[in-house]
Amino acid sequence: MSLKFLHHLFFPNDSNNHRPKILHYQFLVCCIIFFLAAQLILVKAKANFSQVLGATTDISVEQLLLLTNEQRHDKGLSPLALNEQLIRAAQLKGSYMLEKNYWAHNAPDGTTPWKFIKEVEYEYVYAGENLARGFTKSPDIIRAWMDSPTHRENILSSNYSDIGFAVLEGDLLGEHTTLVVEMFGNTKPVELAQKPQESVPVEAGLKLAGERVEVLAEIKNTPLIDTPSLAWYIGVGTVAFFIFILTIDMILIEKRKIVRFVGHNIDHITFLSLVLVFIILVNRGAIL
Repeated sequence: MSLKFLHHLFFPNDSNNHRPKILHYQFLVCCIIFFLAAQLILVKAKANFSQVLGATTDISVEQLLLLTNEQRHDKGLSPLALNEQLIRAAQLKGSYMLEKNYWAHNAPDGTTPWKFIKEVEYEYVYAGENLARGFTKSPDIIRAWMDSPTHRENILSSNYSDIGFAVLEGDLLGEHTTLVVEMFGNTKPVELAQKPQESVPVEAGLKLAGERVEVLAEIKNTPLIDTPSLAWYIGVGTVAFFIFILTIDMILIEKRKIVRFVGHNIDHITFLSLVLVFIILVNRGAIL
């Protein structure tokens, strides 16, 4: 590839009508077509070569429990005990969501979370539920819940003594995803004036309430290529690249005092910068 061609492609000059060829609409249309085609190919490849292409996932009940109780420990609250009945209730709720293909606390047919808790004969006085989907790591789930006032209220509530998790994988709303159900409960009334305990060791949260669970639920996938991360890096890199080209173009045009009646680079740079910030900060998963 010659320097003349690179100059024609990336820098304003007479050969490209003083606008980098890469910024011409024909090239941008080709880029859009390329990315759409790549997306379709990637989806097909993920379905047929899951060991090569896919999301690197590391979510386990053990991690979720420890991280939840760390949050409670920081606030001087008693740790929650893993409860066999609430685990089964969470698994029932997660399976029901996948079966009925809905994403909500209450199902379209009116089924509430409490139905599943009652079904496993957990005689609750207090109960609560947090949901998450589309995450790949346990810390990201807890962080998202703690960033939400209503979810954080469940995690830090002194009304609860027990907790149960379910980690499931399946198709939900047309997307293959990892679903996490967190259920809270207490079978005894709590005094409203009760004060949180102090200096509670986090390790105490590893005990099980009720029957012992032999294996903690876990989903751990390690494909050769982590496609969500790959897509993220490509997205960030592409937007950053065009911001760089537009900035160089704007500087050279201003320096050479070239009058041009097309394009407003500063507007494009501002827009792409907002897109870049959104891509960097956007949460990959969803909570409910």
